[in-house]
Amino acid sequence: MIGRRGVTGGLLAGAAALALPGRAHAAAADGTAPPWAVYYADKEPPQAFESYGLLVLDSRTHPPLRPLKDRGKTLLGYISVGEVETHRPWFGQVKGWGILDQENPNWPGSFYVDARDRRWVKLVVEELVPALLRSGFDGVFLDTLDNPPHLERTDPRRWAGMTGAAADLVGAIRRNWPRIRIMQNRAYEILPRTARSIDFALGESVYAGWDFAAKRPHRQSDEDYRFQVEALKEAKALNPALGLFSLDYWDPADTAGIRAIYARQRANGFSPYVSVVELDRLVAEPPP
Repeated sequence: MIGRRGVTGGLLAGAAALALPGRAHAAAADGTAPPWAVYYADKEPPQAFESYGLLVLDSRTHPPLRPLKDRGKTLLGYISVGEVETHRPWFGQVKGWGILDQENPNWPGSFYVDARDRRWVKLVVEELVPALLRSGFDGVFLDTLDNPPHLERTDPRRWAGMTGAAADLVGAIRRNWPRIRIMQNRAYEILPRTARSIDFALGESVYAGWDFAAKRPHRQSDEDYRFQVEALKEAKALNPALGLFSLDYWDPADTAGIRAIYARQRANGFSPYVSVVELDRLVAEPPP
C-alpha cells in the first residue's frame, strides 16, 4: 500500500464554512483519466507539476497548494482510514477507545483500526476530512481500505462486518461531502459498492509492486495483474464517469521498463504513474 502519510494537524469540522468547488468530471472527453502523480515531499517547485492534471500529495509535507490550484490542478490529500499511526494527534484518543489491533508488519508504528466503530467514522467524516479541505485540498485520497476486508478474511468471526463497514465509510464521506473529489486506493472487495460514490479508482501495484523483504520492485503474477485490471474495468462499467488510475513501482534508471509499463497501462484504459515506493520524488515519464 501507499506509504502512511500525514493528515493536517488541526481538526476542523463544518461543511457550511468551506467554499468547495463543484465535483469535476473524473474523465476527459475521450474517456481517459488526466495525467497524474503522487508526491509526498515539498522540495519541487510548482512548475515541476505542469504536465499533471491531478496530484495526490502528503497532507502535511507538500508544496504550496495555492500556486498549484492557480494552475488548475486537482489536489487530493492523503488520509489513512484503515489504520492509525502512533504519530497522529488522534492516536491516543483512538487507542483509548480500544479499537486498534495489530501493527502493520510493513509499516511499523501503524495499527489496524476497527472501521465498524461509530466513533472512528465520526472522527474521519467530521474532523479529518474537513481538516484537509480547510488546508486547501479539493478532496481526499483514501488509503488502507484494504485492511478491513483483510481482517475479515483472516478471522471472519471476530471481524464480521468489516468489509461492509469499509464501504459504508466511503459512502458516509460522500453523503457528508457531496462536492469533493474522492479517490479510493485498491480495496477491490468494496469497489462494486463504492464505484458510484467516488471520482477516481486507483490500482496500486497492478503490474509492478514492491517486495518489502527484498527491498526491490517486482512484477506481479499474471493472475494478480488480470484480477486488478478486471476489477477496475468492472467498476468503470458501474460508473462510466469513473477515472481509472494505476500506480506501479520500478527502477527509475530503467527507462525502457518504465516506458513499457506506461504503454501497458494506457492500453488498459488507465492513467498511469510509475515511481519509487517512498513516493518522495517526481519520476517523469520517459520520452518515446
